[in-house]
Amino acid sequence: DQLLNRPRSLSGPSGKLTLLCDANTDGSFLVHHFLSFYLKANCKVCFVALIQSFSHYNIVGQKLGVSLTVARECGQLVFLEGLKSSVDVFFRAQAEPHPLQFLREANAENLQPLYEFVREALKPVDDGEAAWRCPVLLVDDLSVLLSLGMGAVAVLDFIHYCRATVCWERKGNIVALVHDSGDTEDEENNILLNGLSHQSHLILRAEGLATGFCRDVHGQLRILWRTPSQPTTQRDQSLTYQYKIQDKSVSFFAKGMSPAVL
Repeated sequence: DQLLNRPRSLSGPSGKLTLLCDANTDGSFLVHHFLSFYLKANCKVCFVALIQSFSHYNIVGQKLGVSLTVARECGQLVFLEGLKSSVDVFFRAQAEPHPLQFLREANAENLQPLYEFVREALKPVDDGEAAWRCPVLLVDDLSVLLSLGMGAVAVLDFIHYCRATVCWERKGNIVALVHDSGDTEDEENNILLNGLSHQSHLILRAEGLATGFCRDVHGQLRILWRTPSQPTTQRDQSLTYQYKIQDKSVSFFAKGMSPAVL
């Protein structure tokens, strides 16, 4: 909890891409942390939620001290509910292209409507409206786009355009979750994961324990800070912690230093 709240880990300078990755475990606690963090920091957030419903994120958010309902009503949060929107794409006539329009197309290689949705959601506010801090794009999770038939190159192109707009033009941040299946034959997922890893300034990788389930230690978190513009030997710094997920927080500790062990 305190570990993830360190300024270097999370905020830092604007214009950053943070990659969240989970392998053999559920990394959604990282998504909830970043969502609540940026809302508390008074940032404008566009949340592309492809996994869970709005009510799910809202319930967890309330445990972490934020109300997604209030944030959405006041214009701070723009929420795309993928589960609900997919039904609209298939069964309701659309006057304009839907952000998930690719679901109705035979060749799912065009994420431009989704990019346009993000760009519109995070556009600078007009005078007289609430002035939020830096814009933030949060995606949970990009792997779903692959499962829906989108190619890895198309997803990487989508992130490239979002970085150009959110990070470079508007000095904001992007946080995206990608699932690592561990399947070396899953070429598309490997292309996506490797492509995003090379672009990211911070990588948080949640992993299940090699020894299996443990009541007092739920997994380990690898933290990698990167500066993509510098040589590899100079740019990468990493730390590894074990963690336990609690009802309203996450506890971190060094390997073998769980309170249950000590």
